[in-house]
Amino acid sequence: METLIALLREWLFANRSLILFVYGQVFFLFGFAILLRSRQRSRLNLARSLPWLAGFGVLHGLNEWGDLFLPIQERFLSQPALELLESFQLILLAVSFACLFQFGMELLRPLPKAWQWIRPLPFVLFLLWLMGPFWFGLALSNSVADWQLWANALARYFLCIPGGLLAGYGLLRQARLQIRPLGLTAIERMLTIAAGALAVYGVFGGLIVPALPIFPANVINAEKFTQIFIFPPSIFRSLAGLVLAVTVIRSLEVFDVEAERIILEMEEKQMVSSARERMARDLHDGALQQVYAAGLLAQSLSKKAPPETAEGLQRLVLAINQSIEQLRAFLIQNQAEIENIELIPALETVIAETRRVIPVETHWQTPLPPVLTPEQINHLTAFTREALSNAIRHAQTDLIEVRLDYVEENLRLTIRDFGQGLPASPEAGFGLRNMRDRARLLGASLRFESAPMKGTTIILDLSTTEAA
Repeated sequence: METLIALLREWLFANRSLILFVYGQVFFLFGFAILLRSRQRSRLNLARSLPWLAGFGVLHGLNEWGDLFLPIQERFLSQPALELLESFQLILLAVSFACLFQFGMELLRPLPKAWQWIRPLPFVLFLLWLMGPFWFGLALSNSVADWQLWANALARYFLCIPGGLLAGYGLLRQARLQIRPLGLTAIERMLTIAAGALAVYGVFGGLIVPALPIFPANVINAEKFTQIFIFPPSIFRSLAGLVLAVTVIRSLEVFDVEAERIILEMEEKQMVSSARERMARDLHDGALQQVYAAGLLAQSLSKKAPPETAEGLQRLVLAINQSIEQLRAFLIQNQAEIENIELIPALETVIAETRRVIPVETHWQTPLPPVLTPEQINHLTAFTREALSNAIRHAQTDLIEVRLDYVEENLRLTIRDFGQGLPASPEAGFGLRNMRDRARLLGASLRFESAPMKGTTIILDLSTTEAA
């Protein structure tokens, strides 16, 4: 058994470079993957906090690679130059822990008013470390090697341990408050495991430091840990980082789920709005006119009927008139939501919903045409919502452009995506039919310009002379 342990120790020492490389790669790729998947437009607090976790991963990976590559430079660099690089590596280590600490702090938002002052605490502690153990420690130390050990240990004690524990607690809190209500059990489980990995990393990364003549470094340190468990602390940190990477990246599927729900909300709003307007038009053009005609007929008959019948017909006319007033009040109530709204603010409200899912560039030409009627603004905003919803769902685009121009008394609304384009023979689904209906109700011309892999441009031209 002792021979086996000795061989294992010898193998670990011989492959130290490989272990450091894998350790750095796990954290670097973890941070880079989060940068690619994070979404600042999400309504989830987790999305706004992820860049800090990504910064921790990338910077910590670079720091660990320093342990691998700096010894190679000893043959090529002078001692002062090498010490300068080692100082920069120390700063990378402390900044990475500060990012982890700040990630945990951001997950606690919104903080109570009385606790707002603690939000910058991680970088206050970093500055204190930079001025104390790093700057003054270097000035007062007789040995650069001893100074590096002290600065390393204090960065881990005061930044890594609280940062890892706070980040773990913050992830658990987010899983409970924001993910559980969505019914996403699998993602909640991934975040819970990630929280545990962060706490484990906080302990292994912060508590196990180089041996120093102070407590607890004289009792719990990297040398004694390796003697007891054979494997160096970097192995356990790598495992914690690997678990953290897998679970957090899996958890980022929540943004896809959120985007899908936002799209469904937009489509539901559009369908409800379309159904409400269609019902209002049917009532106005059909039932209301028939009731009004019935009232006129009853009023005409009451003039020719005998007195005993005329009285009943008059009551019938009164009941019909009351029904007409109620129908008119219903129609006005359904149109009240779009009164006194200007076109650009109305469009911006619709576009703000889309920006939660995908970037949207807007270009508004001023001055714009005379004030449009509420009905026209309603049709234009509903048209825009439908076009944006279709682009998100079908175009596979990374950007949408919305442009509003006013040229020679013509209002032109242009909505362009940069996706795969329309098929050669597109089926007239609900979305296309709805946009064509809106254009017809506006008295506007509508055309589609599309090319494979070059996107689709939707152009709506409204003559404001005729509209007025």
